[in-house]
Amino acid sequence: MTDDYQDGNALAGPLAELFAVDVTAATGRCVSCGDTRRVADLRVYGHAQGWVARCPSCEHVILRLVRAPDAAWLDLQGTVSLRVPLPPA
Repeated sequence: MTDDYQDGNALAGPLAELFAVDVTAATGRCVSCGDTRRVADLRVYGHAQGWVARCPSCEHVILRLVRAPDAAWLDLQGTVSLRVPLPPA
């Protein structure tokens, strides 16, 4: 595993295309180790063909995002849950 990664804030732009809220402030729980972290705290690899975000505690893949010109694929299989804070109504 290479140490050449960015933090989860690298996903702010790509995820903003899919969600109306800032998903980097959301907290997710890792399927593998149970650690709960903000998306901004994840270790993000890649960007040309897609992004892979790994748990900083155990390196398990938490999130995968691939963007094509006409669609996006978001895989959250490594996440037990994702809690997204919402602005006051």
